Amino acid sequence: MQSRVALVTGGTGGIGTSIVQRLAQMGHKVATNYRDEAKGRAWQAQMKGLGIDVAIAQGDVSSPEQAEALIRDVERQLGPVDILVNNAGITRDSTFHRMSPQQWTDVIGTNLNSCFNVTRPVIEGMRERKWGRIVQISSINGQKGQYGQANYAAAKAGMHGFTISLAQENAKFGITVNTVSPGYIATDMVMAVPEEVRNKIVAQIPTGRLGNPEEIAYAVGFFIPDEAGWITGANLSANGGQYMGW
Repeated sequence: MQSRVALVTGGTGGIGTSIVQRLAQMGHKVATNYRDEAKGRAWQAQMKGLGIDVAIAQGDVSSPEQAEALIRDVERQLGPVDILVNNAGITRDSTFHRMSPQQWTDVIGTNLNSCFNVTRPVIEGMRERKWGRIVQISSINGQKGQYGQANYAAAKAGMHGFTISLAQENAKFGITVNTVSPGYIATDMVMAVPEEVRNKIVAQIPTGRLGNPEEIAYAVGFFIPDEAGWITGANLSANGGQYMGW
């Protein structure tokens, strides 16, 4: 496969790091964004220690201006972006009757608006070059909902609506747009949950375990090669069988 430039938003997190590593192992030049420079540089050095060179660019993807600036920075460092993984995400959990407007807008801004903010500056280049891969990292909770996560579930469901519309608009330009919807993954965030709560979660998963970040990265990698060019508008559930929708 031809080496291409890939941008993974939120690439310094648990799932994001595995996606970055997977795409680099596939031979692509990979970049991600950071908000805290010290943490971003430390993560970049950690990746280099593993033999993976990753370009980093500062930018808050919930801001259209910062998102476009980080895209231009990546282009200066590596070249035009042909692979985009919209992975950035946060939680601000609360039952809806107690949810503040800030909790709502923070999650919608980072998890959903970011898809527009980051994709808009790269889509025209992909259309001109007649090749592109865009993958949204949604969630099982965008499919089934979750108590205390009306903001998160709405954003994650919206990501797939974005996917299927964009897929229709850009299929004739050699651009595929797909979604991966992870279940509960053994990231630092999930492992910080009290053990008794984690055990209740695992009890609901037919495979009997949490997923690994590497398994989500594999799912993302599935959509990238030229051989996957006829797959677009799809949602790949990777949740150990916890939710089996169409």
